Amino acid sequence: MKKIDFFLKVYDVVKKIPFGRVTTYGSIAQYLGSKKSARTVGWAMNSSHKHFDIPAHRVLNRNGILTGKHHFHGTNLMQQLLEGEGLIVKDDKLINFDKYFWDPNTEL
Repeated sequence: MKKIDFFLKVYDVVKKIPFGRVTTYGSIAQYLGSKKSARTVGWAMNSSHKHFDIPAHRVLNRNGILTGKHHFHGTNLMQQLLEGEGLIVKDDKLINFDKYFWDPNTEL
């Protein structure tokens, strides 16, 4: 699968994450049948800022940490976007991560 095709498939999944919910790089990779490609999902998220309809702020690492925050413009934009959806972030980690986790493997 070409990188660009994989990125587009990642974006399709990310667009389906409901408001106020989050998922992980690894969960997306597993859903796409490429379990060991979590890092590639991260690269897709890093490139997603060219597209305004990709809610990349809803994709966190497996521990609920905002590892992609440096790729958002502004000081704390990723955190602000999550908090705007009613989530609480403390020290770059989503509080109650399990409660807000959305798994494409079971939801789609």
